[in-house]
Amino acid sequence: MPGGPVECVSAEVPWPVNLVFSLGRRPKQLSPEMSLKHTERDGPPPRDPVEGGGQCRPPSRVRVEHEEESGADLKQFGTEEHCRPHPRICLEPLERRKAGLRQLVLRKLRKSCRCSQARAKSVVFGFFPVLRWLPKYDVRENMLGDVMSGLIVGVLLVPQSIAYSLLAGQEPIYGLYTSFFASIIYFLLGTSRHISVGIFGVLCLMVGEVVDRELASAGYDAAHGPALGTAPNGSAFLNRTADAVCDKSCYAIRVGSTVTFMAGVYQVAMGFFQVGFVSVYLSDALLSGFVTGASFTILTSQAKYLLGLSLPRSSGAGSLLATWAHIFRNIHKTNLCDLVTSLLCLLVLVPTKELNERFKAKLKAPVPMELLVVVAATLASHFGKLSEKYNTSVAGHIPTGFMPPSAPAWELVPRLAVDAVAISTIGFAITVSLSEMFAKKHGYTVRANQEMCAIGFCNVVPAFFHCFTASAALAKTLVKESTGCQTQVSAVVTALVLLLVLSVIAPLFHSLQRCVLAVVTVVNLRGALLKFKDLPDMWRVSRMDTVTWFATMLSSALISTEIGLLVGVCFSMFCVILRTQKPQTALLGSVRESETFESTSAYRNLQAKAGVKVFRFVAPLCYINKEYFKSALYKKTVNPVLVQAARKKAAKRKLRREEAALSGAQDEVSLRPPPDPPELRAVVIDCSAVQFLDTAGIRTLKEVRRDYEAIGVQVLLAQCNPSVRQSLARGEYCTQEEENLLFYSVYEAVNFAEDVEAQKGICVSNGLSFSSG
Repeated sequence: MPGGPVECVSAEVPWPVNLVFSLGRRPKQLSPEMSLKHTERDGPPPRDPVEGGGQCRPPSRVRVEHEEESGADLKQFGTEEHCRPHPRICLEPLERRKAGLRQLVLRKLRKSCRCSQARAKSVVFGFFPVLRWLPKYDVRENMLGDVMSGLIVGVLLVPQSIAYSLLAGQEPIYGLYTSFFASIIYFLLGTSRHISVGIFGVLCLMVGEVVDRELASAGYDAAHGPALGTAPNGSAFLNRTADAVCDKSCYAIRVGSTVTFMAGVYQVAMGFFQVGFVSVYLSDALLSGFVTGASFTILTSQAKYLLGLSLPRSSGAGSLLATWAHIFRNIHKTNLCDLVTSLLCLLVLVPTKELNERFKAKLKAPVPMELLVVVAATLASHFGKLSEKYNTSVAGHIPTGFMPPSAPAWELVPRLAVDAVAISTIGFAITVSLSEMFAKKHGYTVRANQEMCAIGFCNVVPAFFHCFTASAALAKTLVKESTGCQTQVSAVVTALVLLLVLSVIAPLFHSLQRCVLAVVTVVNLRGALLKFKDLPDMWRVSRMDTVTWFATMLSSALISTEIGLLVGVCFSMFCVILRTQKPQTALLGSVRESETFESTSAYRNLQAKAGVKVFRFVAPLCYINKEYFKSALYKKTVNPVLVQAARKKAAKRKLRREEAALSGAQDEVSLRPPPDPPELRAVVIDCSAVQFLDTAGIRTLKEVRRDYEAIGVQVLLAQCNPSVRQSLARGEYCTQEEENLLFYSVYEAVNFAEDVEAQKGICVSNGLSFSSG
């Protein structure tokens, strides 16, 4: 190299990216084949940047996109005899105008309140999705599948609607009303093509618990079915409302429709305020465990009907154990006719369900054995006069047509508002998750907020027509999809089947035994109870999800459904916090002949750079885990606090030895301290998995940097995302002159640390342009 001063000039880099580079390093020697490839791909190599000159200057920045020289002034670095700038990648931040809160609110209001014909059309079509797809409906391609699936689902819904009315503490007719109105409203407002909306067993159970509590509070006898409204002395027990006299059955549906109305209002409000994201807090493991736990409660509530016992429904914490205790204390009162009928129906329905599931790929439609069993049992009960001979409990009179609409019981709203929260949460979570699952399977999209509005109106409007809570149901949705459903036209066909039953056929089920309805309910719990078969696979995939499943299932079954849901949500949040509080940490090593760094505890044959430790922290750095971050970092690298303490002790011992030694009497070698172990020169923190920093996290990084610098170790941050960089800039982690501590890759940071150590006393230019943006 010539003896005079050297001028360092960077060459233009013809890369097709909008990057600003500072390059001044001499390229490595390449083989002829590699040189030819680089020449063909990237153009001619850069010229040798070393030329004679009068000064040592840092490399100029080149804006590749417009090939213009940057007009920014560059800081002059030290005037050493030799200068070799270090190559650094510099990204130019995108300038954004900072708008105040007032301007942001005004802009949102202008956008929302803007009125035009196109916007009005968009709003109407967005609220009624049927207006978009129905005019484009392909009759030839879709009609057959929609009609077949609608008929089959309608046939299945008839016995299930009657049976689930019993679970909700209502008359059988109200279950048919609920399924009918829910199908029509979701056809108009829903965005999913495949889900079936109507009665759902878990929601019926939750509504039934509220109804029983309010009946007991109002003084009604809860030991019998909803159709029986007599007090212990035999007199008719009536509840006077503001409008008219209301017996037990009337009061039960008023309670059910009021809690349904409140649940629908909550769901519509969540959809209107665009909070559909709330559903993500209810994980699949949580929902699965909740449904399974609630299924045990449903099974327990139906056991008394299977045996023909007249027992009060237990409510509150421990209701499952209390119910079984009542059953075993009264087992000697079992009605043999109801027991035999239940066993016969189970022997028919359980194998049929299994065959339908096993041969569903070969069957064009599932065998509607539930309806056949209900029809056969009704005929046997009617002609055998089982109610008169054996005192069996029957469905009773089921009227035809529709009752006049009536408003919910507004005086009950304060008492039912809290109960409606859990019901609405489960309803929209099940509906949104099912709609997204089938949309993904069939390659279309649904809008979560519109789904919440749709299911909300499926509860708000029917509440005025003597209905209880509805939502999507997995079993009926699977049947609907497997029988050729293409659009929600199938929901209209299902509604027509239910309308036919409501208009003509419903009174024919007068003699149907309640134990048959209980069997239909219990058999449909098969899918939820079989979730236990999935536990081994869930355990292998995620033990935390399995524990969440068990916690939610046990609390839902043994305590109550509402508390079980709350326990599941809290436990899921605790698991997330636990993972954040003690996340994974690792030391990284480089893959040979590459720029990739990976965990040395997970992969073999990784190379560690001498004197440089690369540490990865897989979580946001915040107040929850700041102490764990420091302890893990110090444990895997070196504890600077202990090093400082050891050095102070060594200095004191050396001073005492020097004071005690006689002049020249002690060998010079003996005064020499023992050789130090290989020193740590730099710590590189891989921030690629750090999503954000809070004030505690920034303070922790400052403390770590200060502690390491006290023992001569440099701390470098690599792969910080824009959010972390902005937090560091706002928190004043480093000054303008110390911005070389931030790197865009681990490889770049490690090379910088090595070059700094190798070039003690040499000017190192990094050319990093750091801005908070």
